Amino acid sequence: MATNGAQSKAGDWRNHKRVLLPPIRDLHRLEVYEAHGGYQTLREVLTSDRWDPKSVIEEVKKSKLRGRGGAGFPTGLKWSFMPPVDDRPRFLCCNGDESEPGTFKDRQLMEFNPHQIFEGILIACYAMSVRTCYLYVRGEFARWIEHMERELEKLYAKGYVGKNIMGTDFSADIVIHKGAGAYICGEESSLMESVEGKRAYPRIKPPFPAQRGLWGYPTTINNVETLANVPLILRNGGEWFASIGAPNHPGPVLYGISGHVNRPGVYEYPTGMLITDLIYEVAGGIRGGKKLKAVIPGGSSTPPLRADMIDGVTMDAESLREAGSMMGTAGLLVLDEDTDMVSWLRRVAHFYAHESCGQCTPCREGTGWLENILTRIDEGEGRLRDLDLLLDLCDQMEGRTVCALADAAAWPVRYTILRFREEFEARCKPSLVPTGIDLTPTS
Repeated sequence: MATNGAQSKAGDWRNHKRVLLPPIRDLHRLEVYEAHGGYQTLREVLTSDRWDPKSVIEEVKKSKLRGRGGAGFPTGLKWSFMPPVDDRPRFLCCNGDESEPGTFKDRQLMEFNPHQIFEGILIACYAMSVRTCYLYVRGEFARWIEHMERELEKLYAKGYVGKNIMGTDFSADIVIHKGAGAYICGEESSLMESVEGKRAYPRIKPPFPAQRGLWGYPTTINNVETLANVPLILRNGGEWFASIGAPNHPGPVLYGISGHVNRPGVYEYPTGMLITDLIYEVAGGIRGGKKLKAVIPGGSSTPPLRADMIDGVTMDAESLREAGSMMGTAGLLVLDEDTDMVSWLRRVAHFYAHESCGQCTPCREGTGWLENILTRIDEGEGRLRDLDLLLDLCDQMEGRTVCALADAAAWPVRYTILRFREEFEARCKPSLVPTGIDLTPTS
């Protein structure tokens, strides 16, 4: 499998200097963050003649930063979609509603380096002439919410947030909003509905958030990790960022590695790393010396790759697309040779059936039927025709709903069956007609 030039760029990953989660004790405290240069980039952006909102956006474009929340959309381009400044309010939403199974990197940033998120938020607000940002954090992260609120109070007291920041004419507020406890709230339009105090039903697009977002006003939504990269780009330059990792999907990235590995955890390295290096070098190989069976490279919604499909595949959008999967949130779930793929898929289907908001019929009904049929197969009551029925259900769900939750439910089902069909067939009965019974009509 070709690596699209990514492997050579990420080949020196062992020498990577951590910049998102640097090894600095108590970096979550404002005084420690300031002692290591924190908020100096914001000060330069606000006070230097070098920077204005347009030049900040152009620098982010130059960096080729792509969203780290799963979709991978170019960040600078998204910022440029905001309409020209007028009398209307405009908003930024920072998405910290980390609910995708297999994804746990945003909470690391919120716990260990929240001020880099805050600084990125403020620079983004300046670039898009935004006066209010809602930092939407998953409700289960109560501990992280509390300590970020304490640090945010320090920022207000010091004049880093609020009116006339750092003595300039720029003002911006940050509001930490506790999430509503549902996976669907991580979808950008559902997140906005939740902030507005409504049930988190996804919105039909267009209009897109930059046209009509929070309370009908222009809004941009970015992931926590995405915005944490912004101070680094402005401090070191877009070209520096673009030189790290995969050429078309560059920068440092937080890999969340879980499953049957010896050293699960969150690791910061360049994009474009070989999946095999992440599993066998970074995560210490397969637990118990067993063989690899499958890898889900970007959270539970991304198609799984068999062990014989990952040779030469790198962690960037292009290489993973060629291999038949997606980068997603870079949350790698590693499964060993003893994994029951039927049982595993049943658990995934249960999650999406439980988390469907119920707005769209194909998703509301389809996710439930996916779970029901997989449960039947897992309990030994499935038939071979159930496999084709599942694939047909995926066809009826994909691309037929307001948001992508139905797609997220269908993709693991479709590709797990296609890539491990023999395992599913072995669990199914061949026919609904019992053998040895003559069903010929009698006169």
